Amino acid sequence: MNYILFDDSTRMDLLPLTFIRPSADIRFGILTIREKWEKYLNAKTSSLTEKYLNVKYPLVKGQNNILINGTICPNPELVEKIKNLKPDESLVNKDYIIALHIVEKDLEDVESIESSKVEEVEKRELEGLKEIEIDIPHLKVNFPWEIFSKNDEAIKEDYLLLTKGRKSVTLSNTNKLICPENIFAEEGVKMECAIINASTGPVYLGKNCEVMEGSAIRGPFSLGEGSQLKMNSKIYGATTVGPFSKVGGEINNCVIFGYSNKAHDGFLGNSVLGEWCNIGADSNNSNLKNTYDEVRLWSYPLEKFIPTGLNFCGLIMGDHSKCGINTMFNTGTVVGINANIIGAGYQRSFIPSFSWGSSSTGYITYEVNKAIEVAKIVYDRRGLEFTEDDAEILRTVFNLTFTYRKKNLK
Repeated sequence: MNYILFDDSTRMDLLPLTFIRPSADIRFGILTIREKWEKYLNAKTSSLTEKYLNVKYPLVKGQNNILINGTICPNPELVEKIKNLKPDESLVNKDYIIALHIVEKDLEDVESIESSKVEEVEKRELEGLKEIEIDIPHLKVNFPWEIFSKNDEAIKEDYLLLTKGRKSVTLSNTNKLICPENIFAEEGVKMECAIINASTGPVYLGKNCEVMEGSAIRGPFSLGEGSQLKMNSKIYGATTVGPFSKVGGEINNCVIFGYSNKAHDGFLGNSVLGEWCNIGADSNNSNLKNTYDEVRLWSYPLEKFIPTGLNFCGLIMGDHSKCGINTMFNTGTVVGINANIIGAGYQRSFIPSFSWGSSSTGYITYEVNKAIEVAKIVYDRRGLEFTEDDAEILRTVFNLTFTYRKKNLK
């Protein structure tokens, strides 16, 4: 069976985190959504996504294809139902398609459809499909703030998936471990003189990661492969740090996708950082209004601030964005991709992609060729190649986000 993870219309609501990736490649819990499905299915997946992302995420077709909504997380009951789908059958609930089984010739009809128009496609495709309505509880990511607000449950589900039938590496007795049965360490973990309290949720330490002296962790928490917790870090769950990242200071209920740094003192709370982000020393974000009002967050499809239903909501930062030292972010701030934020005072609550500057000095456009040049250097520092496909995606997003800069930059 050929499995394909498709973007539904939710992809637009998940911007800026889906500018350079399909929805399924969002990190949520310990794993990305794609990694979860591939473990459950024991199979590789491809993506049905925006045309400009096809260069990096090509669609793979088979004679028989099961398309799965890329914003939905798997569980054993859901996976069983999906595997048992017959051709021209679909799993649905009241609001969206969960999965459908179609043959190759029918897949060609939907291949070129943009995710922003997927609802029209779903209605048309379902006319020829047998609908099987199910009511199986599952996690689904619809908005950026749900990535951290639902992360508690996501970490717990992934922890069970990754550790079932396995034994943790033994950690040094210089550490203080509370509920060690809820702590799992992969090979190569370095940790001395640290505190982990796993009575509040499981803690997963990935391969070759390091927890430096004096760090204090409350679960649920996940530290990805090759990542570092700097000395005296204070981590409150539910927090995920993806692979090859460096974090320090105080972090509360955040998701950092990977390859990003917040290595110094400063507070990051109820926030999501994409990949290749850097938070300068002593930078902070507000995650609660002084009035205790509900936080509103910028919506790309609606081009306005919308209610989140949350009192605690901090920073959503897209890939390749950075801020200088002592940067202050307002409650409910959205930063696009490839933004460089510097200067004193609170920043705007919406900073478009490819912006350079601050609220006090004004913003100018961060030219895409310079952004690509910097990305190549950053990748090379990690022993990775920034390809021409990666560069072409950035050029496309630069053009797609022109109108936001025109309205918001001086």
